[in-house]
Amino acid sequence: MLGRAFSLSTVVLVVALAALPASAQDVTLTAFAAASMKNAVDDINAAFTKAAGIKVVASYAASSALAKQIEAGAPADLFASADLEWMDYVAGKRLIKDDTRVNLLGNRLVLIAPKDSKIGNVTIGPGFDLAKLAGDGRIATGDVRAVPAGKYAKAALEKLGSWTAAAPKFAMAENVRAALTLVGRGEAPLGIVYETDAKVEPNVKIVAHFPEDSHPPIVYPVALTANAKPDAAKYIAFMRSSLAKTIFETYGFTFLIKPTS
Repeated sequence: MLGRAFSLSTVVLVVALAALPASAQDVTLTAFAAASMKNAVDDINAAFTKAAGIKVVASYAASSALAKQIEAGAPADLFASADLEWMDYVAGKRLIKDDTRVNLLGNRLVLIAPKDSKIGNVTIGPGFDLAKLAGDGRIATGDVRAVPAGKYAKAALEKLGSWTAAAPKFAMAENVRAALTLVGRGEAPLGIVYETDAKVEPNVKIVAHFPEDSHPPIVYPVALTANAKPDAAKYIAFMRSSLAKTIFETYGFTFLIKPTS
């Protein structure tokens, strides 16, 4: 009898929970964000959960990989890309809500070396001989065919006239944080990453900034996915807030819009 009573009460509890409005049930949002955003978005998510009581689970990878996952049907409520092209890609597939899209952040492209490297400050300009600077070592960055950081790096080196000589020395990683790790471990003497990446890795140092006119502007657009949960609107609004601006700027991002709150 006790066992039966327990079973009946469990059924009653489950039915009662099912009858609660969605706002009264646990809601978990899923954010797909470019790997370079990890530290900042982790802090954003913690602050949002504290303020709204809504949990956010983040998946970090190259923007190219995330866009392809969304296209394949992976459940995500928000997509934050490290370039415009991959956001345009999912928009073209009608996988985002266009009216929620905003160019939220900016960044800078830098050349890094291991912290104990003998390479000092370098000036990057036309004719910059990156291949010579790398010597017998490799140059780590994201895959130049798809990963935004790699695409920006190739564009910059092509404009500077440095790509042809340097190309054979590239070690192309699956995302910018993987490239950062290669340099941090001393497995590559040089790397091309975002300034924000270099700032969170104590085992590397910035030896040069690429001229901003040597590559397309580094812009991070964000948007809700076409199948985003209703509560995701609160999340993207939070990303546009003054508090989010403070967090992003702490990590070195440029906040491109006027905060909404």
